[in-house]
Amino acid sequence: MALTADAESLAAGVRDGNRAMIARAITLVESTRADHRLIAADLLRALQGGAGRGPATRLGITGVPGVGKSTFIDAFGSMLTAQGHRVAVLAVDPSSTRTRGSVLGDKTRMERLANDDASFIRPSPSAGTLGGVARATREAMIVLESAGYDIVIVETVGVGQSEVAVSEMVDTFLLLALARTGDQLQGIKKGILELADVIAVNKADGDHRVEARQAARELSGALHLVAGTDAHAWKVPVLTCSALTGDGIEDVWRAVQDHRDWLVDTGRLDALRAEQRVAWMWDTLQDRLMGRVREAREVAARLDEISAAVAAGGLTPAEGADRLMGLAGLG
Repeated sequence: MALTADAESLAAGVRDGNRAMIARAITLVESTRADHRLIAADLLRALQGGAGRGPATRLGITGVPGVGKSTFIDAFGSMLTAQGHRVAVLAVDPSSTRTRGSVLGDKTRMERLANDDASFIRPSPSAGTLGGVARATREAMIVLESAGYDIVIVETVGVGQSEVAVSEMVDTFLLLALARTGDQLQGIKKGILELADVIAVNKADGDHRVEARQAARELSGALHLVAGTDAHAWKVPVLTCSALTGDGIEDVWRAVQDHRDWLVDTGRLDALRAEQRVAWMWDTLQDRLMGRVREAREVAARLDEISAAVAAGGLTPAEGADRLMGLAGLG
């Protein structure tokens, strides 16, 4: 299939590392306009498999509010660019289309990295759905990897299911924990522990080093409760670090590298990337189906009426959903 002129020009600019073209390409793949989606499909087809120095390291980072994710990423990313890496950061926030404040706030807390020519920071808005998060972020990752960014960090800014969405699009999932919560495990759900490949207790500096080590021991103990019985499974390391002083940041990076080496050595990286592509397909399908429902004129004409009937109990939620699907031609 021949590329459109716009897609061909964008693909060339992305591969050349032109920051303006990279930003334009990401804006295009995030768009929900039908004409933009056609050009974006051509662009992604041209870029697929064209990443700079082989498969990039895809790292997801999450943590409870106040854990210092942005400060950590600033220190972590700056350390990596100093080592010669090119680092991209995508901030996933399901609420960003409504508030936008958290993404902008996070970027101001990544001052060093934001001003580093070897880095690229971009919020990844959801368009109101987690499916939108997944599609926009995955497609932005392809753009950035094709531009030669060999480490792509996906930060969860929101809370809840965004962690699951992000864990399904990265190779290594880093959980940042906080020691000074009274209960060291407060705010860390079992499900998040099951997703983590590396855990780091942040803010382990000054008088809080002892608390951080204690929190690390407690987290190690908690991991035994969720660990499987596979003797060959990855053993999740629990480390301490300080984004403020830089202590332990290199240890976290070594743990991420060790996990990637384990994925490669066991043959699981290729299988994981295949799973990511299939998950991407299903998320895209869900996103597009929801788009068709929202955009259908018949749905728009009767949405308030059906919503009111469901709210009043005249229709069950399932019946309301069936009617909307029927109006969208999907019933």
